[in-house]
Amino acid sequence: MIRLSIQARQALARLTLPVLIVASFAMMLLGKADTLLAERARTALADGLAPIYAALAAPLGDMHNAVTEAINLWDMRDENARLRDENEKLRRWQTIALALDAENQRLKASLHWIPDPDASFLTARVVADAGGVYARAVLLSVGPNHGIRKGEIAVDERGLVGRVTEVGSRTARVLLITDLNSRIPVTLETSRAHAILIGTNGPRPRLLYWPEGVVPQEGERIVTSAEANAFPANLPIGAVHYTGNGAPEVEPAAMLQKLEVVRIFDYGLTGVTAPEPASRATPGRH
Repeated sequence: MIRLSIQARQALARLTLPVLIVASFAMMLLGKADTLLAERARTALADGLAPIYAALAAPLGDMHNAVTEAINLWDMRDENARLRDENEKLRRWQTIALALDAENQRLKASLHWIPDPDASFLTARVVADAGGVYARAVLLSVGPNHGIRKGEIAVDERGLVGRVTEVGSRTARVLLITDLNSRIPVTLETSRAHAILIGTNGPRPRLLYWPEGVVPQEGERIVTSAEANAFPANLPIGAVHYTGNGAPEVEPAAMLQKLEVVRIFDYGLTGVTAPEPASRATPGRH
């Protein structure tokens, strides 16, 4: 074994970089001078390395799949932990709901509670978003012999949509809760105080006329009130949201901007009359 002196090793180390640079330039010049030779060299190198690439492809692929599977299993572990927590919360809420339901039934029995009659409903598809004489209304296709009457209540799977104001032989028009002509008696779910929900022709109706000493809370749920026999009680409408100038508006629960199918309920109410259309206002004006 040849042992080099320290000076020789240092000299070789200093020469390594210049030698590599010179070799690189030489290969570049050779490739420019004889492109055919360079192409043959590249092809021969690729042919020589191809079996190595093929032999390594399967293990590398298996390794990549194993790493991906491990990551997915770790993510699944976290997801399972989250689902277990949510299931535990749901079980607790189910226990509370069952207890409240049992208590509710006992109270109704002690008060000889007369339950509300079951409401009939008809499902209809929204075919147009033209307001007609109203700024915020939708047209429904209901088919012949539908039996819909003015004043019936329209809801989607999330909450109150509005009420029927016009009825034809095959269509019905629903005045949305956001229209300027809409007036709905409502209840603040937390305080149980009553108020009036008024449309603004904007995306959110506005709360007015709540009792003195009561302040609607941000995020508080708003439901319908049975006052004046105009709406059934406790239909979900939305949640309170304060504007920049401090006015309490209600973010509708119903998907009013993407209505496709609604249900028209007949609650047998007699206090609903078709409103006279007011002049259209710009959103936000009152």
